[in-house]
Amino acid sequence: MSAPSIVILTGAGISAESGLGTFREEGGLWAQHRIEDVATPEGFARNPQLVVDFYNARRKQAAEAVPNAAHAALARLQAEHKGQVTLVTQNVDDLHEKGGSSDVIHMHGALNSALCASCEHRWPAPLAMTVGHGCPRCGAPSARPDIVWFGEIPYHMERIERALAEADIFVAIGTSGNVYPAAGFVQMARHVGARTVEMNLDPGENVSLFDDVRSGKASDTVPVWVNEVLAQ
Repeated sequence: MSAPSIVILTGAGISAESGLGTFREEGGLWAQHRIEDVATPEGFARNPQLVVDFYNARRKQAAEAVPNAAHAALARLQAEHKGQVTLVTQNVDDLHEKGGSSDVIHMHGALNSALCASCEHRWPAPLAMTVGHGCPRCGAPSARPDIVWFGEIPYHMERIERALAEADIFVAIGTSGNVYPAAGFVQMARHVGARTVEMNLDPGENVSLFDDVRSGKASDTVPVWVNEVLAQ
């Protein structure tokens, strides 16, 4: 019998333990701004300096953050599980990579990447981007953070949907269950008969769609689950 194919979706909850704030955290970077002002194309058009400054602050914070036990456990699963492990994250930090994971699918973009709005070229973002930064390929002064803002289409959706169509196990870790299309992944996995697992500090809004619900910090629940999978 072949090893199960696993698709894992991670959200802000897995990075929160490493000190990176969520949308809902009081006093964090997000609490200081309206989403419409810093996470939409319209906000960037209105006030690019505010948006660039906001993501510079987030990039600095992410650069200083260190992965936790949950990141390390998922990297171990990727390395040791005999079946396919597809790791999809809604997070824009690089904590999965720092924790040892490879081939992470960043569906909402990445803080350490810059994007040319003119030619769509991507390159490593400097720690502090500037408004009107020139594209190294076409020279246009149209660099922006390589982040999928509200109203934009997430990256790599075809690849994610292919993985979900072949999944035997689908796991959501630290996700709210109310941001689409990611919130709909569990339904896609259930449609093909996959076993579904949620690991969250608080139940997500779509918790009723999961076969196995584990409450607690990701640094506690994820290593336990990984050990169970690898022992099978």
